[in-house]
Amino acid sequence: MIGFVNVFKPAGPSSANVVGRLRRIFGLYGRDRQLAAGHLGTLDPQAAGVLPIAIGKATRLIPLLLDQRKAYVCMLVLGRSTTTADAHGKTLETGEVPADWEQRLSAALDRFTGRIEQTPPMYSALKHEGRRLYDLARAGETVERKKRCVTIYGLRILGFESKMARLRIACSEGTYVRALCEDLGEAIGVPAHMGALLREASGPFVLYESRTPEEIASEPGAALISPEHIIPFPTVTLDLRESADFRAGRAVPVASGPAERHVFVRDMSRTLVGVGEMHGALLAPRKVFV
Repeated sequence: MIGFVNVFKPAGPSSANVVGRLRRIFGLYGRDRQLAAGHLGTLDPQAAGVLPIAIGKATRLIPLLLDQRKAYVCMLVLGRSTTTADAHGKTLETGEVPADWEQRLSAALDRFTGRIEQTPPMYSALKHEGRRLYDLARAGETVERKKRCVTIYGLRILGFESKMARLRIACSEGTYVRALCEDLGEAIGVPAHMGALLREASGPFVLYESRTPEEIASEPGAALISPEHIIPFPTVTLDLRESADFRAGRAVPVASGPAERHVFVRDMSRTLVGVGEMHGALLAPRKVFV
């Protein structure tokens, strides 16, 4: 079995919990208790939205996914900062929200668009000397974190509520929306944290096409997306002898191969054999699935 699933993760369970559930669903569906599964970018437990999951040998295709951009809608909550930078943490600081905060926030957005630096939150899955930062934070430890560069492609205000603003964010992989909310608050002189968070897109996976775990469990085959629909590689079909050579790790001559460097390889039965790399008229195996 090989493919991707566009899962709608509800707020509450961790990404690992959702992956485990999908592994069980498709393991039962494909009668494979050892089936691999892995997500393409974690979501915090309290966040909801798109959580793409690779099933079976599609886990080996994750490094080939070039489009890792994300899109979110979140609530920026002013007047309180927290230990976790979201609504679930303990209060660190409170402050009065100025009457002109809406104007200040609107004026600050340009400073956070484009290439920016962020300090990862202590409550994150990054490692420090072999330990997860969130484990250190839960033990009461704080360590210095190296700033990292991320890209904010778009940042706009969707609306205002009482001491809160609803934001839409388009950003690169590795962006911490919680850190962005804290930094926006600092820019306008108010303690701040992130409220609700919804991921609307992750690369080619979009919210309106996502399915809940319950929907996937009721019809697993319909939820499985072919790799060709996610990774824009052309497909080369090999005959019986050529596909046997490819499976054995040998390069195969291709009379009229595509101009692209990487291709999906299928045999005459349309089974996905692997991913090949074009070297002139030769097709060399890069990843072999069967």
